[in-house]
Amino acid sequence: MNRFVIIVAGGKGVRMNAETPKQFLELNGKPILMYTIEAFARFDENIKILVVLPQEHVATWRSLCIQFQFDLPHQLVLGGDTRFESVSHGLLMIHDEGIIAVHDGVRPLVSPALIGRCFETAEKLGSAIPVCNMVESVRQRMENGTKSVDRNEFVTVQTPQVFNSIILKMAYKQAQPKNYTDDASLVEPFGIALNLVEGERSNIKITEPLDLKLAEWLLASH
Repeated sequence: MNRFVIIVAGGKGVRMNAETPKQFLELNGKPILMYTIEAFARFDENIKILVVLPQEHVATWRSLCIQFQFDLPHQLVLGGDTRFESVSHGLLMIHDEGIIAVHDGVRPLVSPALIGRCFETAEKLGSAIPVCNMVESVRQRMENGTKSVDRNEFVTVQTPQVFNSIILKMAYKQAQPKNYTDDASLVEPFGIALNLVEGERSNIKITEPLDLKLAEWLLASH
């Protein structure tokens, strides 16, 4: 089946306390976004990679590609004001049926093995959501305080979230994204089964300075 990935890279780096958009920050001497693209190219050299960027970041990215001699094939797509709009723009560029992954541009340590598990599951069952078990205690906020809840009933959700193209396009076309948090939350209201696959703790999302330090350590430890 045809394989596609929409890499959403519209971050501004506010929580990183940096003027540089976080997807362009250097991780061990190379922009974060380049690691992310490379992971999918290692998984499948024929996968169609679409990178969604804000208009104002396109020139910077092209300059970085020249600077770092980064020539892996990918298609640039102009993003929207929200993640929902950005993914929608990416979907408009996919005209063939197949399997589509949606991935955060600032999850650069995703492994080809995890990507493979997600695609294999989605190809068989229509969807795949990578998750990890909770390791810390969890409390739920209530009107009159908080209460302890069983952490074994909850999981943390990662990307790539992978779907049959018919399912994902239908959801984005018909969904009402008021409570939109991720692609799974758009698909679920249409009665589509969400198939959970084992995620990876190293598949971190870089949003704060500590995350960048952790990513550097994880890269060095491999």
